[in-house]
Amino acid sequence: MKQELHPDYRKVVFLDTSSDFKFLTGSTLESEETIEWEDGNEYPLIRVEISSASHPFYTGKQKADKVGGRVDRFKKKYNM
Repeated sequence: MKQELHPDYRKVVFLDTSSDFKFLTGSTLESEETIEWEDGNEYPLIRVEISSASHPFYTGKQKADKVGGRVDRFKKKYNM
């Protein structure tokens, strides 16, 4: 692999700002902010607006679309 071509891969903490949910994972994203994690080490902090803790699909709050498919819409449109 060529040197200095790829960004550094390291552990970072992602913080969901809408639910204060934090998780530690690997990433190449850069950040000036740091946070002390549960293991006592400091990691870069990446703030995100939505994660699995706040997304409607994962929390079960997503509304199901019960309109039907194209055939159902066609039949409804032409009163069939």
